[in-house]
Amino acid sequence: MSFSFFRSASRSPQWTPLELVYAIREGLRALDTETGAKALEEVEKNILSMKQLLSGNGEAELDPNQVSQVAVEVCKDDLLSLFVLKLPTLGWQARKDLGRCWCILLSQKVGSSYCCVDYIDNHVELLDFLIVCYNNKEIALNCGNMLRECIKYPTLAKYILESTSFELFFTYVELPNFDIASDALATFKDLLTRHENAVSQFLSSNFEQFFDRYEKLLTSANYVTRRQSLKFLSDLLLESPNTHIMKRYILEVRYLKIMMELLQDSSKNIQRSAFHVFKVFVANPNKPQEVIDTLLKNRDILVMRLSNLPTSKGGEDEQQLEEERDLIIQEIESMSSSPNSIS
Repeated sequence: MSFSFFRSASRSPQWTPLELVYAIREGLRALDTETGAKALEEVEKNILSMKQLLSGNGEAELDPNQVSQVAVEVCKDDLLSLFVLKLPTLGWQARKDLGRCWCILLSQKVGSSYCCVDYIDNHVELLDFLIVCYNNKEIALNCGNMLRECIKYPTLAKYILESTSFELFFTYVELPNFDIASDALATFKDLLTRHENAVSQFLSSNFEQFFDRYEKLLTSANYVTRRQSLKFLSDLLLESPNTHIMKRYILEVRYLKIMMELLQDSSKNIQRSAFHVFKVFVANPNKPQEVIDTLLKNRDILVMRLSNLPTSKGGEDEQQLEEERDLIIQEIESMSSSPNSIS
């Protein structure tokens, strides 16, 4: 093509989708050359122009055909890959603009398919790159937003769940930077809640490995990690597609012991959350003998802890919690060594 990729962004209304995509692609490629400083300034302006074309700028009506054309063009010649790989090179505002473009582009259905999603599905190394970028505090939050957009699509979420990169989230949720750790936890939750059937299959196939790692989060020295991971575990186990996972979880005495320890945590919030998991162990009509023996051995201290369980909490059904606590205490007190003594 004869036009220059250094064309002024002030002329952005005259860009065609093909010209704009070409300009950004050539600008990103130029970031590795001696013209990098000039290219960075121009490519950031052109990314802003793309964002305006995709989402509108308040001056011109959004053209869905142009948006679709951009979606098709960014998948050609690997511009979508350059968006990810060159992200660390861009400035703060350009990364934000690019993230907005990413979200819009992935949602564009051209014909019968989401072409950008299909592209990523064929270049899954981009997902691994975005995950690893949680180690880069400058772009971690940008990558988190882009990852959560990817997770909306079943094939991309499934890849992440089954990839070795998924294991990194168990480390990321405990990073010392609170904002990054919280963002990683948000992505982690999305992965494990967005597509229920896929998650259920994943947990069934990776039960031991997953809950072994999750145990470290529940026993973390970090209060926020303990509280959030415990609350999320309670929600996860009580999801209807995960009933078989919950039934398997409550057969393990080591997980029971973790909940018993958390019942005496110094935090009232953690005590309440631990109770919601602990009660399922007790209410299980098919408790294994090892679980029964553990409950009997610790009956007196458990009754004392439960009797002192704080029930008052804003927004929570206090009466229901008290009723459940009293029922669990009664069941523990009436237990005998017979495996099926509790109805």
